[in-house]
Amino acid sequence: MKPQWIETGARGVDESVEQRAIERQQILTKPAGSLGQLEAVAVRMAGLQGSERPQVNDVQIVVFAADHGVAAEGVSLFPQAVTAEMIRNFARGGAAISVAARSLGARLEVVDVGAAVEIEPLPGVVRQRVADGTENLAHRAAMSERQLVEALEAGRQAVDRASTRGVQLFIGGEMGIANTTSAAALACSILDEMPERLAGPGTGFDEAGVRHKADVIKRALGTHAHAAGDAWESLRCLGGFEIAALVGAYLSCAQRGIPVLVDGYICISAALVAQRLQPSVEPWLLYAHTSAEPEYARIAQALQIDPLLNLGMRLGEGSGAAVTVPLIRMACALHNEMATFAEAGVSESNA
Repeated sequence: MKPQWIETGARGVDESVEQRAIERQQILTKPAGSLGQLEAVAVRMAGLQGSERPQVNDVQIVVFAADHGVAAEGVSLFPQAVTAEMIRNFARGGAAISVAARSLGARLEVVDVGAAVEIEPLPGVVRQRVADGTENLAHRAAMSERQLVEALEAGRQAVDRASTRGVQLFIGGEMGIANTTSAAALACSILDEMPERLAGPGTGFDEAGVRHKADVIKRALGTHAHAAGDAWESLRCLGGFEIAALVGAYLSCAQRGIPVLVDGYICISAALVAQRLQPSVEPWLLYAHTSAEPEYARIAQALQIDPLLNLGMRLGEGSGAAVTVPLIRMACALHNEMATFAEAGVSESNA
């Protein structure tokens, strides 16, 4: 049964502030619209933050980590031990997202929602293990209803911790061997897509490997045919603990009025679920970059979104979203600090 908090709608966008931000863009010393998406980003951040001078100084990055039973089907080139090993790498500061967080001056937290290998206490790692990985979704439901609720709650609690520090932007990342298979199966179930269209290379599969992954997903969809089109059941039967935690985090951010920067393929799959569960979250989700995973484009089409960057990235961890933060900061700085025509003594357009 869905917990009551999931039914709570998102906080409303401050449309009056947004309108004033639009008006400010028209009187800055530039031709109207000449900064393209940078103008739109600044206006949107103003409406979301309820401030005519939006700021993105305080950024929270949370990486949710968990393993997937479907790894037993040979759908990843890496062993499941890598998930726990990467959690240690995050804690030591050696992962890409660790470097990015330092560069941005952002806080980084890692939440172990269910790695297959239990790890020792580590600095910056929160232990909220639901189980030692999900079940094999090709044969049975990935998680029970209780486990799904626990994983969603892990995401919600991560946002609770971030909100006490006045976060201005939230980035969710993920780590989990075989999670591209889970995300693809999830999207296929919700969007009624064929696995051949949404199965991608993941950790680096060749064409034969991708075909095998598609076959595994096809079996899983047959096993859980009752879940088709149902975001809740699809997440329970085909998702992962870290994907569910991302869903919980996105819902909670929208309810609390915290803008979210959505990362790549796994994260957009979680965003798809979040929007199907609670459509009012849509304005609070900004999309960072177009993942190089081919299935990303289909979900982006379904969500009718246009990500800010396309750098050919497919690492995960929240790395693509982190790379996008300087662009959003620049958009806000231009909006806040440029002179108006009147302030600069510059003649306005006659149009």
